[in-house]
Amino acid sequence: MRHGNKVNHLGRTYGHRKALLSNLANALFVKKRIITTLAKAKELRVFVEPLLTKAKTNSTHSRRTVFSNLQNKEAVKELFDVIAAKIANRPGGYTRIVRIGNRLGDNAEMCVIELVDFNDIYTTDKKASSAKTKRSRRGGGKAKEESKPVAEKLEEKAAEVEEEVKDVVEEAEGEEKGEE
Repeated sequence: MRHGNKVNHLGRTYGHRKALLSNLANALFVKKRIITTLAKAKELRVFVEPLLTKAKTNSTHSRRTVFSNLQNKEAVKELFDVIAAKIANRPGGYTRIVRIGNRLGDNAEMCVIELVDFNDIYTTDKKASSAKTKRSRRGGGKAKEESKPVAEKLEEKAAEVEEEVKDVVEEAEGEEKGEE
């Protein structure tokens, strides 16, 4: 029985598991998003989040502590220079795990683990709006008044494109008349 055993050993010895998590963390810090199995991603999150918290204080001691876990100068440099600047105001929850289905060979559950602040799809819209707005279920808020429906935006864009096409056609006809 596993009473009180919180560590998933991932079917590896201590040294092998430590090296695996170190290599996965290096890849995550350099590439900002990696694909791995769900069990490895959950263990990686436990390994990486304290390192990200430690990277917020840029001191020699914290750099040496992080390097002792990662053993990779490039990953440490990326972590302290690029990543720490983006996560400076975030109180925790630096990673996101998204399940992507099962692997064909052995049916292992696969997922994407990524750094939250480096996902352009989710972060661009949220940073544009203020973070401390009061949310309501009633639906008559400022956000609906300010933002236009997608259909209206598409109609405006289509009108702009049509005007540009007309201008190009008129210029082309003017050049043809000038040639004749």
